Amino acid sequence: MAMRRILVASHNPHKIREIKELTAELNCEVVGLSEVGDYPPVVEDGETFQENACKKGAEIAKLSGEFVLADDSGLEVDALGGAPGVHSARFAGEPVSDSRNNELLLEKLASIPLEQRGAQFRCVMALATPGGQVEFSEGICRGVILFEPRGSGGFGYDPLFYVPELALSFAELSSAQKNSISHRFRAMQGMLQVIKELEAEKSS
Repeated sequence: MAMRRILVASHNPHKIREIKELTAELNCEVVGLSEVGDYPPVVEDGETFQENACKKGAEIAKLSGEFVLADDSGLEVDALGGAPGVHSARFAGEPVSDSRNNELLLEKLASIPLEQRGAQFRCVMALATPGGQVEFSEGICRGVILFEPRGSGGFGYDPLFYVPELALSFAELSSAQKNSISHRFRAMQGMLQVIKELEAEKSS
């Protein structure tokens, strides 16, 4: 049986759009949860990105009987001991707010000089099969946290995440530029290989 469709275990339109762009080469349909039905939210209570990605993928795969791609990603700041990490989306509490998260991050780093503002975006992807198998891939993109937001694109912490090699923040990059260096791009490269291997197994 060919892999005709992959569900993306997310309701985040920005994330779904990025994943669709990154999976354009696949010979199958890639759709977000909101496009196919009303699935209950998965409680992301894992202590690692991998635990959360696995839980989201496995639960939706069990409910839908389809292949499910889930990811959990976040910002890890060196000077904060890797925080906000798995708590990136709710760093400033509920309700979720990108602007409040960014304000809190700037506040916590207010006294930290540029050379100590290193950080990385980490993305862990999980592909869960209807039979209960889960495969993983991880990607990291290093950068520096700016002193103030720059750019109007992207989402989340993108306006504060500066890539020295490009001399631009994530929010200043075009979609194509971001999709060529981001943590999600790097995780997807490994996941595309996983998907191709699964397809080869099914056709053999």
